[in-house]
Amino acid sequence: MNKNKKGFTLIELLVVIAIIGLLSTLAIVALNSARQKSRDAKRVADIKQIQTALEIYYNDEFKYPANVSSGNPISGTTTDAVYMTVVPTAPEPSDCDDESGSNTYTYTAESDGSSYALTYCLGAKTGNVPAGSQTATPVGIY
Repeated sequence: MNKNKKGFTLIELLVVIAIIGLLSTLAIVALNSARQKSRDAKRVADIKQIQTALEIYYNDEFKYPANVSSGNPISGTTTDAVYMTVVPTAPEPSDCDDESGSNTYTYTAESDGSSYALTYCLGAKTGNVPAGSQTATPVGIY
């Protein structure tokens, strides 16, 4: 018999397959973490864009709008200006682990239009904004 046969043994193949499986599992875990961070960054960016549109609206109308909802524009009442063509919706799935678990941007205005509160939720700390339910007002994000 020729003992110089070239090839891989079954044990070598199993070890290589196990290593590839381990590496792919680590890659998937890292990818899911990156996706969550991306969704949270989008939430913060969306809130800042909405705040900017609301401040421009306030400068023109001298009050904040009574209603703002996802998927609708922010338009002037006394002017024909459109301050935001479409209010964004929060990315899915929700990453919020607190009791509210809400994955929506909720706008609430004072009855006289002097202020507003915009609530949203983050799954993890993003920049200097902590995880959990947050509120944005004319003063800023807190």
